[in-house]
Formats: sequence, C-alpha cells, structure tokens
Amino acid sequence: MSGGATVVTGLGVVAPNGLGLEAYWQATLAGRTGLRRLTRFDPDRYPVRHGGEVLDFAPRPVVPGRLVPQTDRVTQFSLAATAWALEDAVFDPGALGVYDVGVVTSNACGGYEFGHRELRKLWSEGPHRVSPYQSFAWFYAVNTGQLSLRHDVRGHSSVLVTEQAGGLDALNHARRLLRNGTLKAAITGGMEAPLCPWGLTGQIPTGRLSREGAYLPFTRGASGYLPGEGGAMLLLEEAGLARERGARVYGELAGYAATFDPAPGTGRPSALPRAILGALAEAGLEPADVDVVLADAGGLPELDAAEAEAVRAVFGPRGVPVAAPKSLTGRLYSGGGPLDVAAALLMIRDGVVPAVPYGGEVPEEYGIDLVAGTPRRLPVRNTLVIARGNGGFNSALVARAA
Repeated sequence: MSGGATVVTGLGVVAPNGLGLEAYWQATLAGRTGLRRLTRFDPDRYPVRHGGEVLDFAPRPVVPGRLVPQTDRVTQFSLAATAWALEDAVFDPGALGVYDVGVVTSNACGGYEFGHRELRKLWSEGPHRVSPYQSFAWFYAVNTGQLSLRHDVRGHSSVLVTEQAGGLDALNHARRLLRNGTLKAAITGGMEAPLCPWGLTGQIPTGRLSREGAYLPFTRGASGYLPGEGGAMLLLEEAGLARERGARVYGELAGYAATFDPAPGTGRPSALPRAILGALAEAGLEPADVDVVLADAGGLPELDAAEAEAVRAVFGPRGVPVAAPKSLTGRLYSGGGPLDVAAALLMIRDGVVPAVPYGGEVPEEYGIDLVAGTPRRLPVRNTLVIARGNGGFNSALVARAA
C-alpha cells in the first residue's frame, strides 16, 4: 500500500430534488422535497404510490444521441452525473495513461425500465421487436462498462452490489485502488432508476416501503421508506496528483469499514457499531472528533431504533448531530451513500448541516440529536456516513476536510 491520501475533486449529482450539485444542495438546505406521487406510470394499482422521481432530466445533450436508445434511464443518469463530475473537477481522463483511470460503480436494481419495456414487446409483439441492446442494458454492471467506453478509460473497473451499502463500498474500493497504486484517478459512485411498474413490484415484497406516502425516519410516525432514483458520481484522485495540477479539493475519504449483521433470531447484536468504530480507527479519529453523522435512516421503527442504538453506543446520548438528507429524496439504494458523501463534503465546505423537513417527535429512547426544522450552522471537518443494505450489510465511511 502506498498509503497516499485519496481526495474528491469532482462531484456530479442527479437527485429527485435537484439536478446538478448546487441545485441539489440548495434544495436540501431549503428543505425542498423530491418526494411526490409517482407520475411516470399510473400507480393506483400499487400499494406504494409515492417516491422520489427525477422529473426534469433530459439525456440530451449531455448523453450522446446514439447512446440514448441503447441505454436505460439509470445509465443515462450515470453518464450525465459523470460528465458533470469531470467538468466540476476540470479533469480530462485522456491527460493520464489509458490504464491510470478506472471506473468503480455500484448498482442494486439494474436497468429495470429498459428491461420492462423490452419484455412487454416480447410478449405483445414478438421476439423480432426486442431491442438487441436488451442483452446488456438491463445489467447492473452496464454503468461501469458504458462509462469506461465513453471516457476511454481502461484501468481496473468493476461493480459492487450490496444494496444501500453498495455505494460506500464502491467508493472505498476505488480508494483502495488508488492507495495501492493500481490507479491514479477513479470515476466512482452509485446510481439507481427503479421507479417503473416492474421495478416497484420488485421492491414491495421487502415490506420496508411506506404505504402511507410518507418517509419520516427517526420519528414515532415512521412507517417505512419511500424509494427514489438518482445518486452521485465522484472523481477521486491521489492527493499528490491533485496538488500537482492545482485541483480544487472537496475533502478526503479517510476511513472505511464494513460488517455483516448476524441472522435475525440469533440474539446476537448488530455489527453496525463495529463498522463505525472501524472507519474511525482507519481515519485516526476518536468519536469526539466527528462533527456530524449522516444516518442510513431506514424509516421503520426497528431499523431506526437499531441505528440509533449504534450511534448512541459509539458517540454517547445526543453526542453528535445526526443528519438525514435522504428524507428529501427517498432511499436511492446504491445511489444513496455517494449522494450522502456529496452532502457531507458540502457540509464541510459551507459549515452547515441540513435539517429533516418534518418536526415529528423523536422517541426519547433513541437518544440522538436529529437536526430538524432548520439547518444548523457549525464548523464541520469530520463527517461519518452510514449505509445499511437489506440482508445485513453495514458500511461506514469517514469524509473529512483535506
């Protein structure tokens, strides 16, 4: 391991409450929600009718016209957010060797809408009507492949699939590749687009989606989460390289750890506290050094209680401000962690923690300091982002001022 610091120099965001980094951030600080009744199809026949749709996204001109019919909405999101991240970083991948830049993404749902459309053609019109691009457009690894082709980068590239935790896992895998010298820069992040009839049908059986049309994590009214689409793409660079080219740096990815919870019913405790402590240890931080925690915010009482218990165990009762910006977007699965990291870096930049938009009562037994109502101004240098995937995945990542 070379051990060099890994820094973030570019951010690109596609979110239900804002297209582009600054639009998302201003909406988040203002408490403007992207959660609404679904409009891309008629949701009346479904028990879940609300979510975080990206309404005003048009793939052209940022996505080449020839790629539009070949790609699902999730890949178009990825291509757009990556273009914005590279522009934000003032970074030309071609300035480095073709094997010096790689792509590491995460995705949990694949190209649901593209697949749904082509299957409908198969059954209603026949196999001769199915697009040849169906062979790959539905696949969860397609974002990595299309980004590699689009930007002609041939360094190590891969995809990670661990549901909501996957986005943080992808960021750390890219970080690891920079630290061991395999890459000098990486395009990384997570993106989702699961809001179509097939996509929604696949999510309902988890029992975790809110049928009340509301997403109110850490309150007594919590009844599940609302699904969303979008995410964030980041450009990571080795710190020395970023300095040499005079890049603007948002912050450093300084520590990470992942654990897996024991099976339900075993009576064994959650492994989330170990993930949090592991990330802090790798970053060389004590719990008292952390200025804000960006919560996973599962939105079900049992999930919120378990996360609150872990935060309380590490930081003490009300020991650290807790933010949940995803309450404005819905849970974005693999896109959620990278979007929270982008928010964390903007908190560092601007010295402000956004608030959840509701004023519901936080159960006293949770013992957390949830930032609610209005944003909170405070110096932010060290942030901790938590992401938990359905099935027991826990990931924690420290993003700090560089």
